[in-house]
Amino acid sequence: MAKARALDKRRKSIRNIRKITRTMELVATAQFRRAMERAVSAGAYTQRIAAMVADLARAGASVSHPLLEERQAKNGAALLVLTANRGMCGGYNSSILRKGHHRADELKNDYEKFRLLVSGKRGISYAKDRGIELTASYDQFNDKPQYEDVVKIADYILSEYLAGKIDRFEVAYMKFISVSKQVPVVETLLPLSELASDEAEDAPESKNAEYEFLPSPESILEEIVPTAFRVKLFKCFLDAAVGEQIARRVAMKAATDNADSMISILTTTYNRARQGQITNEIIEVVSGASALQG
Repeated sequence: MAKARALDKRRKSIRNIRKITRTMELVATAQFRRAMERAVSAGAYTQRIAAMVADLARAGASVSHPLLEERQAKNGAALLVLTANRGMCGGYNSSILRKGHHRADELKNDYEKFRLLVSGKRGISYAKDRGIELTASYDQFNDKPQYEDVVKIADYILSEYLAGKIDRFEVAYMKFISVSKQVPVVETLLPLSELASDEAEDAPESKNAEYEFLPSPESILEEIVPTAFRVKLFKCFLDAAVGEQIARRVAMKAATDNADSMISILTTTYNRARQGQITNEIIEVVSGASALQG
């Protein structure tokens, strides 16, 4: 009887775990839908403003802005790595951290000074465990990153870039392409001309666009170029939030399916064990009765 009881106890334990993983799967699904709606909504605006900046960058000498100018200097570089605050999302964090760690080593070799910024408790713990020095860390972002919070980071980077303290700024994050495809990438956000060229590829209709500046090119650029950078950085955070929820949903579904499989196997094993014990008990009763009659 002890074996059957042990199997039943283990089965109940797995059922409790299954309830947790199933609940987490449903929560991740709901959060993913909300995060995806925000990312898709911001995507069209980001693409259009990036295409406009690309047109301005192609204009060459006719328009100029410090964020659009290519820099040959190698004084400093900064890398922002976007990870999650929580685990249980498969290889989401590890894939980003590998990508970011590799790029950080390259930037350290190429630039005199290197600054590493990390968002997410998982990334912060990764750096702490390995003794990696961080310039800044952020753990306030979840599945609903707020534009106001991202702007604070963006403005800090802009001030450092315009002051000449850094000549390149990159972001390592999970890029959302579709529900079935997300890839860890490292994108250059400053100088903005590199970003604008990449983003504008999906908007070819803007390549021959012509602009008239009123009241002046300088006043327009002073507004639109920094805004393009802020919006793109915000889009990176939105994509990261979507990728995290997709990864968690997939991981929890796999855990739930595994629990179902284990419960099925344990149920079959329990029934066999219980049947064997009942058979043995019947044999013992019959044998006892035969002994008394004899």
